Amino acid sequence: MGKYVNISVPIEVKKCLQSEKGSKTWGDFLLEKCFEYRKLRGKEAFEELRRLLMKEDLRAIKESSKDFRENFAFR
Repeated sequence: MGKYVNISVPIEVKKCLQSEKGSKTWGDFLLEKCFEYRKLRGKEAFEELRRLLMKEDLRAIKESSKDFRENFAFR
């Protein structure tokens, strides 16, 4: 990593994060948390779609995806 900056947080927040961080650097720890958060948001969005879509919708999407993969070619 290149340049460094300071981030001000309340002492209680730092104590909570410090116990989670362990021996990792702050940069590595926060990047890991950022990636975990993004992954969780993606899973939640996917689950919400599953709740909203009917089985027929999911089948149509699956079939469309299969057709696309089978017929895709670079020109």
